[in-house]
Amino acid sequence: MSMMGELTYFLGLQIKQTEKGTFINQGKYVKDILKKFDLTQTSAMKTPMAPPLTLNKDPAGKPVNVTAYRGMIGSLLYLTTIRPDIMYSTCLCARYQSEPKESHLIAVKRIFRYMKGTPNLGLWYPKDTGFDLIGYSDSDFSGCKLYRKSTTGGCQLLGGKMASWTSKKQNSVSTSTAEAEYVAAGSCCAQVLWMRNQLLDYDLQLSKIPIYCDSTSAIAIANNPVLHSKTKHIEIRYHFIRDHVMNDDIELHFIPTDYQLADLFTKPLDETRFNFLISELDTLNLED
Repeated sequence: MSMMGELTYFLGLQIKQTEKGTFINQGKYVKDILKKFDLTQTSAMKTPMAPPLTLNKDPAGKPVNVTAYRGMIGSLLYLTTIRPDIMYSTCLCARYQSEPKESHLIAVKRIFRYMKGTPNLGLWYPKDTGFDLIGYSDSDFSGCKLYRKSTTGGCQLLGGKMASWTSKKQNSVSTSTAEAEYVAAGSCCAQVLWMRNQLLDYDLQLSKIPIYCDSTSAIAIANNPVLHSKTKHIEIRYHFIRDHVMNDDIELHFIPTDYQLADLFTKPLDETRFNFLISELDTLNLED
């Protein structure tokens, strides 16, 4: 190892450090992959995916080159490390890597066209923002058209800035919206608890960490220590959230769907809604 001065570039990440904070983006990498997949001349799009969700297995669709499709997905997945705005759409398209069709390729190219219009969008971490930990949990219900599994979406903010985010198809099929939201809240709780343990190394002891969920039914299930017949079928690994609620490690709060930041990770959004959530995150910014 050798000292090479202030960090400005590392594994495709461009890092700009100023007296006000740190800005991280992958503008050069975006331009490189657009050139690699011959998409530099395409028109830009304002959102990575348009509602409503119509992507499915498409068995009657025209097959496309599997290697090229997987290469595009791999490039986008690397971008999701600092681009939460493409997390949901990329993970959705990644589900069809085994037998990609033309409809899937069109969806992937739209993400690239969105990236062309926002190549320098990145994460901004200003100085002295504190260490308040907050979680947002959301889920769609039965969004997967193939297996009817729901999608868990969640993000965790440290000092008001994005520190972690996820968009993942749930392992089990939920039989109600409340169950899907409860499973998502459990996943968010696990991530929050892991982050809390990491902060202990810096002598930061946090309790009653708020997690915002837009389902009053899921909150009621988490706050009720009694196992009723209507909830006993939920996999036991998700019920650990009850113990942490009772121990005051976390607190579940209701938030209206309009202000649910995790909505960004569970479904395609129109331009107005998409831009509103991006602005509310207050982390994604264009380079000055």
